[in-house]
Amino acid sequence: MNRLTATLAANADKIRLLPLFILLLLNLSFAQPREGGMGALKTQLACFCGQLLSVLPVLVILVLVLAGVIYAAGQILGSETRARANVWATACLTGALFGILIVVIAPPFMNAIYEGVTLDVCSTDFCEY
Repeated sequence: MNRLTATLAANADKIRLLPLFILLLLNLSFAQPREGGMGALKTQLACFCGQLLSVLPVLVILVLVLAGVIYAAGQILGSETRARANVWATACLTGALFGILIVVIAPPFMNAIYEGVTLDVCSTDFCEY
């Protein structure tokens, strides 16, 4: 019995990820091809990119405000909480920085993937609701 528990403990990370992989495989099994083949994929990626560019700037501003609130609240409280609040505020600032980088890098990256496409590739005009 000790051998079985040792094996389960050693593979605990793999066992935890198993339901995720099963869910992903189920999602792939229900995928239906759409008309247009790769053109439909390009349209959906353009839609995703457009939605990303419309949502991320707002989220970046909210995360920056949240970082300021966390930092200010940490300054009011005790020294241990202040140290933790500084770490949380720094994490929020890092997340905002990554959001800004995604907004700046996404359109050129999408244009590099699909050569010959103008900068309008990241647009919500292609979205089908």
